[in-house]
Amino acid sequence: MNVWEARRLRAFHLLYYACLALGLVLSSGEGTGESRVPAPLTLGIVALMAGWHGLFVARRPRLLGRLNPMAFHLAVVCALYVALVSLDRSFDVVVFGLMPQPYLMLPSPWSYAGAVATVLSTFAARGYLDDPGAVWRLAGSAGLVVAIGLFVDYVSRQSAQNRMVGVLEERARLAREIHDTLAQGLSGIITQLEAAEQAMPDPDAVRKRIALAKELARDNLREARRSVDALRPGPLAGAGPEAALAEVAARWSRTSGVAATVSVEGTPRPLPGEVQTTLLRAAQEGLSNAARHAWAGRVAITLTYMDDEVTLDVFDDGVGFDPDAPGAGYGLAAMRERAGGVGGTLTVESAPGEGTALCLRIPSN
Repeated sequence: MNVWEARRLRAFHLLYYACLALGLVLSSGEGTGESRVPAPLTLGIVALMAGWHGLFVARRPRLLGRLNPMAFHLAVVCALYVALVSLDRSFDVVVFGLMPQPYLMLPSPWSYAGAVATVLSTFAARGYLDDPGAVWRLAGSAGLVVAIGLFVDYVSRQSAQNRMVGVLEERARLAREIHDTLAQGLSGIITQLEAAEQAMPDPDAVRKRIALAKELARDNLREARRSVDALRPGPLAGAGPEAALAEVAARWSRTSGVAATVSVEGTPRPLPGEVQTTLLRAAQEGLSNAARHAWAGRVAITLTYMDDEVTLDVFDDGVGFDPDAPGAGYGLAAMRERAGGVGGTLTVESAPGEGTALCLRIPSN
């Protein structure tokens, strides 16, 4: 049971007890200038209804939605309600707390049958069943109660579907975060360790590669902790996208040995946090692909502020590839999903031997 369902159950339980309390107030004659004490039998039935609901319904949430024993408990409460209203019509108001109970206690479609039975008990309590026209009134009341139940059930299903969609979107977002942080960092560490292994005859070169791998590991650990803490990229903490891109490019250049430049065109302006994250992740993806696949000699990153959009271009002069070829990697697909989440688009232009240009466009209005 989630928090929303627990609050909903609590609200309907409180409504039930509030209606019982209101019935006692009305039965005592408060507000009419005349005060009287309800009959002992009336008080006993009220206490029994309150206790029965508390012991067998409110305190057993795991049994809610089971035909057995909740159908029996509902029948008992309805019978007590009939007896109570027969003794004192002031307790007619209890019906407002009683009507939701079938939908809480019984599974569908039995809940609708329970709602109709509850309406029937209210007619019996008020003595309407002897009226020749009671059949039509009963049919109308039962139809209204069933229609309300169908509407509430529909709203509940829609809420559940929306929550499920939210969960799936959050899982996709976490998958992208893991790829953009842990996977890329571990890939860089492996690259440095492989380079150290190849440089075994040269102790200085081995120590340099191991030092770079350790630096990558520390950075990756910090980024993972920040991501777990707030899922916000570490370079963006306390810095704008321009400074964050410069930091990422400088770190990548140190570990890859390839020059990476960052330039900004247009007038910088504040951007939403998710847009900044998308820009940074796109740059990281472009740099990661340049290091692993492109064999590039240089990489140029350009952040451009336009009137109605902001763009990020990542160009490398590497070997290039066919973007439409199968197995182009999860990174580009994830970046397209991330760009779409902020209303942007990601395009990749590349061909064998002609380098790669990655362009991210995000509307800013």
